Amino acid sequence: MSFIDAVILGIVEGLSEFLPISSTGHLILASRLLSLEQTEFLKMFEVVIQLGAILSVVTLYWRRLFLEWETMKRIALALVPSVVIGGIFYSSIKKLFESEATVVAALFLGGIAIIAFELLHKEREDAAEDISVIPYKTAFFIGMFQTLSVIPGVSRAGATILGGLFLGMRRRAIVEFSFLLAVPTMIAASAIDLTKNAGSVAESEWLLLAAGFAASFVVAILAIKFLLRFVESHTFVPFGVYRIVVAALFFIFVI
Repeated sequence: MSFIDAVILGIVEGLSEFLPISSTGHLILASRLLSLEQTEFLKMFEVVIQLGAILSVVTLYWRRLFLEWETMKRIALALVPSVVIGGIFYSSIKKLFESEATVVAALFLGGIAIIAFELLHKEREDAAEDISVIPYKTAFFIGMFQTLSVIPGVSRAGATILGGLFLGMRRRAIVEFSFLLAVPTMIAASAIDLTKNAGSVAESEWLLLAAGFAASFVVAILAIKFLLRFVESHTFVPFGVYRIVVAALFFIFVI
């Protein structure tokens, strides 16, 4: 991996982590385009740059994360399904489905699902717009939707956002809930991978980790701000179309 490769992957992670397009899927496909070997370092690198994106949420939402107890109780409850299901099945599911064909299929089907959902979905007048008062049952089921993202290409953000809309939340509210839920979810997943591989990093590779982390952090802040503005006046249909186009291009020219 070169320095430029590290920056490119960091940008890809920052752009895709919080948009409903699948960061894991995009990283797998980007690594293929860059002709990067699937080494243990690359696997750890992808974890580290995810932490860069997560730090962007902490930077923008630290008050909610550390000072709004009612919000965090709901985030904690939404985390339970991922801890239980992910903790038990994450490794086996990841090995079973982590292939380019699976990513492309999930991107394509997810794009269709987003478009179909938006065509059928009508936001209720009483849709919840305050995260801190949504029913605990709603928070838990959003966590259940998030578990679908163990399949690469599904998109953690996409699963939680569509799940929240289905359960009666307003767009900005579920987008912010998805941001906040990503923090403990990704920290927990990252901690497992990092403890396995951190000791094997060569001195020359730390610069690559730092470059990817920084690129992911900066770009993720921009992506978060963009998405919050976007949902004020748009549906998620453009993301569905994007997923289908990307899946088709990779199926035709890469796989």
